[in-house]
Amino acid sequence: MLCAGKKSYFAAAVCIMTVTSMLAVSYLKLQRPSHQPKVIQEGRRCRGKIAISTITPLEGNKTFIISPYFDDRESKVTRVIGIVHHEDVKQLYCWFCCQVNGKIYVSKAKIDVHSDRFGFPYGATDIVCSEPKNCDPTHVSIHQSPYGNIDQLPRFEIKNRKPETFSVDFTVCISAMFGNYNNVLQFIQSMEMYKILGVQKVVIYKNNCSHLMEKVLKFYIEEGTVEVIPWPINSHLRVSYSWRFLQDGTHIGYYGQITALNDCIYRNMERSKFVVLNDADEIILPLKHPDWKTMMNSLQKQNPGASVFLFENHIFPETVSSHTFNISSWNTVPGVNILQHVYKEPVRNKVENPRKMIVDPRKVIQTSVHSVLRAFGKSVYVPVDVALIYHCRKGLQGNLPRESLIRDTTLWRYNSSLITNVNKVLSQTMLQTQN
Repeated sequence: MLCAGKKSYFAAAVCIMTVTSMLAVSYLKLQRPSHQPKVIQEGRRCRGKIAISTITPLEGNKTFIISPYFDDRESKVTRVIGIVHHEDVKQLYCWFCCQVNGKIYVSKAKIDVHSDRFGFPYGATDIVCSEPKNCDPTHVSIHQSPYGNIDQLPRFEIKNRKPETFSVDFTVCISAMFGNYNNVLQFIQSMEMYKILGVQKVVIYKNNCSHLMEKVLKFYIEEGTVEVIPWPINSHLRVSYSWRFLQDGTHIGYYGQITALNDCIYRNMERSKFVVLNDADEIILPLKHPDWKTMMNSLQKQNPGASVFLFENHIFPETVSSHTFNISSWNTVPGVNILQHVYKEPVRNKVENPRKMIVDPRKVIQTSVHSVLRAFGKSVYVPVDVALIYHCRKGLQGNLPRESLIRDTTLWRYNSSLITNVNKVLSQTMLQTQN
């Protein structure tokens, strides 16, 4: 006996209390789910309804699941891309159902809200759970509790379970298309420039766009270039058109752009050598190389160990145009003709130009819009004499006189191929007015 030889009542009482405490602690440890998976049920089949929506709210509407991805770069985990309220969501659990042995495992999630939340109450979040060692689960459910009935929980397919060989070299991620987007001509020009530069796939997180734009997207989907991911985020949260929180009752910034970018990286991790993070009105223009493949081969040789390449943004105001390439048959198509905008704003003193990125997706853990938050490998600023971002949009420096702008006709190197390709698209989508 633990307390043998103790004659004092006081000593006996202390002994009893000690044993009771030890038993209580042991019991609580057994009952409290740890970050390691624990079997809670056996002999069950996985019956939960499989989620098919891009954005799935959990009970209480404080947690929204986008998609889970298998990630074994540091340890064997399921990394769920989601959106959570940074204060109200404190505990989540991953429920794994192993078809092989009929066991249901639960492990406590690590909730990692991304640091670039910009003051909004909801932010992009990694919900990370250790996987069972003796099975490779194909689906996972997320719940606020380690107890309950798994049959009542939505099941999410765990993507990236099987390694794939790269099907493409470059994938462009565009997030998010919203505001009844109708800049049709510039979108087609950007798409054709991407293809000229070596892009095989463009992934678009679409909230909404015009009827005309839908027609163009349909063309590119059927061509095999575009993949559209429905992005109905405003059905679940009050969204802001800005990245900055203005205490106006909105929940998340810029239509959840950061969440979409992170999902796009993981979605293409096993199928694309590089992922390009930019907007539809931005084109990374190489100055020393004919295309992106040649450029990236050179940059990787010069920067061994780099996984993130950042390109400086340069604004070409859409209000300042050249008469060159005023193609009359394009004038009936809504949107900007980028070939007519070859004057860029000068670099502002003491203001750092934002950057966009080409990344090795297998090395990125978390990304923001203009930089990565966590990655294996270093980030490299690409010199502006190697490449820059051609960004045709509303100017940022007011009404600068034309003589203050810098003429840059790099885009015109591609004019012949670009005009031919754009005309083909306009003709096949019946958007072009014949002369």
